[in-house]
Amino acid sequence: MKKRILILTASFGEGHNSAARGIRDGLARVAPEGVEVELHDLFAEAYGTINELVRRSYLGLINFAPHAWGIVYRWLDRKKDFAKDFNRFVGVKQRLKALLESFRPDAVVSVFPAYPHLLNQVSDSNPNYQNVVVVTDSITVNAIWYRCRGDYWLLPNEQSAEVVRAAGVPADRIRIFGFPVSPKFADLSRQRQSLSQGKPRVLYMINAGTRAAPEIVNRLLALDIELTVTVGRDEKLRRAIESVSRNRKIEIVGWTSEMPRLLCKSHLLVGKAGGATVQETIAAGCPMIINHIVSGQEEGNARLIVQTGAGVIAITPEDIVAQVQHAFANGGAQWHEWYSNISQLSRPRASLDIAEFVLEIQASRLDYGDAESVAKPFNPQCF
Repeated sequence: MKKRILILTASFGEGHNSAARGIRDGLARVAPEGVEVELHDLFAEAYGTINELVRRSYLGLINFAPHAWGIVYRWLDRKKDFAKDFNRFVGVKQRLKALLESFRPDAVVSVFPAYPHLLNQVSDSNPNYQNVVVVTDSITVNAIWYRCRGDYWLLPNEQSAEVVRAAGVPADRIRIFGFPVSPKFADLSRQRQSLSQGKPRVLYMINAGTRAAPEIVNRLLALDIELTVTVGRDEKLRRAIESVSRNRKIEIVGWTSEMPRLLCKSHLLVGKAGGATVQETIAAGCPMIINHIVSGQEEGNARLIVQTGAGVIAITPEDIVAQVQHAFANGGAQWHEWYSNISQLSRPRASLDIAEFVLEIQASRLDYGDAESVAKPFNPQCF
């Protein structure tokens, strides 16, 4: 009998969707004939145009007013009454309840922190599915991820697991598998090339701070490197990059599904500290220069890179270029140190390991007790 796995995501930041796709693809690899998977963004399904407007406002806020988002993020982290806030999402809860009744999943995997709270509100205290929370943040793990009921919390690294443990989540409900990147990273992990093979290859992902991007590209092109720049679907940005390149050798990439290949063939990444970006560069074993940090959740991603010696933070064009030069100077001494450190963090099989875990966990239920007791801060005694 096939196991049924429901994956719940939302388009507020690419990290959530990236994790959802990674787990879905991991399940397809691990048990192609033995699992039925449904992946839903219930906020988009329930609210349509309104959700899209809110999503764009959120992305605008984190890109152009990151400090303002940091205030909201810290406010969320102090909250003790999430249940009251989620009472208003009637449309999502109606769709979620109907989906649970029709699909009857063996496990619900949430990669967006709102869903465990919504599941608590639409299910009884002893649901007939495993409630699995996949945390996509690192180190600065917001309380919204764990002030709720759940069977298991899957964390991307030990540093983040320590935060959740300290908050009161029992150790036997925590697993560390890494961030569920695409299974393609596992396929490509043996194709990483040493620094001795040709010029250093630098990948510059432009997904924030586009105003400074042409200057950064112009400065990087003056170095003895092979440069690849990603511009997504922004045609105006593409034209600006083409203009400063002045026929110098550069690879400009639009929207692509080949990011695993680009990262695994690169020696160094320049980009923002987004959840998906940082975790994918770790999976690829590609050291990183962080040039943009959104206050709040991305602070933890940046700290993970810096504290583990897997890269540095450089915000201005001058600093970015100086760090690239430093990385490859003296035979690449600094790069080799970063590479050694990031290789120890790398878990390119994370999505496959998570898929195996979700399929193997027992169907035994946990008695959570009174749902209201769960909302007490740093006191998840419901386990």
